[in-house]
Amino acid sequence: MGNLPFHLGIHPINWVGEDVLEHGDHYSYEQVMSEIASLGFKGTEVSRKFPKNAKELQDALSKYNLQLTTQWKSVLFSEPNNHKQELEAYRHHVEFLKQFGCKVVSTAEIGGSILNQDPRRGQDETDVIRLDNDGWKYMVEGLNKAGEICRENGMYLVYHHHAGTVVEQPEEIDRLMEMSDPNLVHLLFDTGHGYYGGNDPLTLLKKYYHRIKYIHLKDVRQEILVEALQNKYSIRECISKGMFTVPGDGCLDFKPIFNELLDQGYDGWALIEGEQDPLICNPYEYAKKAKAHIEDIVTNLQAQKTTI
Repeated sequence: MGNLPFHLGIHPINWVGEDVLEHGDHYSYEQVMSEIASLGFKGTEVSRKFPKNAKELQDALSKYNLQLTTQWKSVLFSEPNNHKQELEAYRHHVEFLKQFGCKVVSTAEIGGSILNQDPRRGQDETDVIRLDNDGWKYMVEGLNKAGEICRENGMYLVYHHHAGTVVEQPEEIDRLMEMSDPNLVHLLFDTGHGYYGGNDPLTLLKKYYHRIKYIHLKDVRQEILVEALQNKYSIRECISKGMFTVPGDGCLDFKPIFNELLDQGYDGWALIEGEQDPLICNPYEYAKKAKAHIEDIVTNLQAQKTTI
């Protein structure tokens, strides 16, 4: 991966599900880290299987020569009464990640979400409860404050637009970008979640490149997406049925996306995500294919650019 101008990593979610907990529950963190390392990846995120203790986690990462890039942090800022405790928890999260040299904090509002994470909602509801104007105001206030905590620690808050949450559709991403402080709230660009939310990933990338500090590379199986939208699947059901896969295995064209990243000189982290059943789609083999697919596209694009 020496010829890639950006850092290519992989998320352990390819092995161990975070939303569908039965996916990959049989894996140990040692096996996951070992396979990630043997594929040549240097960067990864936190998995629910990884050690919770900072020293144990650092020892494990060191053993496999892996760099921690970030860990997802849910926030409930749309409820103003929660701000004090939410920001306190956020600060702890930032301080935890700082020990590992992480530069970004993957952050998402869970108010109204159907990801089983809004504590006020039942399991596997199918309709996101969209925020009203007050909800937006409070959410953005909280995000700006959380962004200040990140900045104090030399890090960036990257907002993860995500399927089944209140920031997934083009107009919602636009509203978040317009309302939030561009120096405090940045964007985690996710190809798969963007597409699910009705965005054209390339358009989204071009429009907000100046705010993007971190990337998730995820593909989508079009036929399962169509089925999911028709039948109003919950997000866990979408994942269980295999809606998401690794780059090169779905309907998204990654060539223009990487072309844009090369033109813009992106040099941050981009992590491969598959988020599917590892018993059906072997994580090691799919990761290997995705890595080869990405390297092939980037190498060809680089060759074209040097001959022009």
